[in-house]
Amino acid sequence: MSILNTFSRTSAINSLRFLLTYRGFHKTQAQLLYSPSALGIDGYLNTRKRIKEQFANYSDKFRTKMNDFVSDSKNMIFTEDLKNIVHIAEPIDLNLVVKMIKKFNTQKTEYRFSSFVFGPIVMRMFHFLDAPTEALQCFEDPDNSGFFDQLVSYQILLDLLYNHQMYDEMYRVFEKVQEKQINMTRFPKYPVVLMLAACYKQNTPQSMEYASRLWSEMINVGTVPLRRAATFMAALSLNQCAPHVALESISLQKPHYITIRNIRATALSQLGRVDDALPVLKGVLEIDRPDQKDKHTFFEETIDKVREAVEKCDSSDVKKEFENIEKALKDRGLIDSQTLDQLITSDITINQAKINSLPKGMPKMPYGMRQRNRDL
Repeated sequence: MSILNTFSRTSAINSLRFLLTYRGFHKTQAQLLYSPSALGIDGYLNTRKRIKEQFANYSDKFRTKMNDFVSDSKNMIFTEDLKNIVHIAEPIDLNLVVKMIKKFNTQKTEYRFSSFVFGPIVMRMFHFLDAPTEALQCFEDPDNSGFFDQLVSYQILLDLLYNHQMYDEMYRVFEKVQEKQINMTRFPKYPVVLMLAACYKQNTPQSMEYASRLWSEMINVGTVPLRRAATFMAALSLNQCAPHVALESISLQKPHYITIRNIRATALSQLGRVDDALPVLKGVLEIDRPDQKDKHTFFEETIDKVREAVEKCDSSDVKKEFENIEKALKDRGLIDSQTLDQLITSDITINQAKINSLPKGMPKMPYGMRQRNRDL
């Protein structure tokens, strides 16, 4: 991620946090995993801006009207009513929105001809308003059964909970994902990434056990996890002193990615297999070119782990070889101060160029299913 992109994104997040604080709503020092664009929140904000402009002189009257509607069993909540409130909602409106959702979902549907899917839009609203508790309560309300039965809705909710370190609640939500088997899958790839991220963040024997079980179940049915999922699994395994599991976790990943080669070198070093770790370091020297834009680097912490393993061995030849490799890496600027934790927990974005290159007429993929713009 470029410095300019990082600055722009940080500014946007800080502006959003300030806005929520100014409204008197709760905030948290969250570390985001999926970017707003990857969750479709950018699109939600564009529509929100347009609808708020339309309701500039009518919003208070509309809110009053909707409060009357939810309290009167004779009145219906129409699709346009719910669309509008979701896009003009402020934190003080969340109770009204939740009531409208419940009434909309439970009222008779014989006069409802619209097939509009509200789940993802509502979750984007909760995400934008930074309301994880309200989002979870709305999601778990039995009266709202079926309302959020879209994989992207689960992804947005899991991401919001992750941002607030509500990891135990994430397990509950993921259980629902597996029970529903939306799109005929028990292991939807983006929710799986978030669950393994939660396990990594918890970094406990219990979270390691859960992640290992989830991983084994996926492999047994032939599901190939995304690379980010593999790196979370491997990094957790390294933290839990299980380098053999880390190696198995990345076995299906291409070796030239920065996260993969650093994990491999670290895991081999933890296993005491220095003879296998050194060729991993040497490998980038063979493909590095002075004019290369994207350098194949290693983290300082990885080099330190290899050095620890080298110092434990009795071979002077191995020590000399490591010193030569380390010097060559330094001379070529191939040792990076970044850490594995910083890289695997960096935000996942979308590749707008790929989206724009889709043939005309091709249905757009759900926001949460789009590819991010950087392979790690």
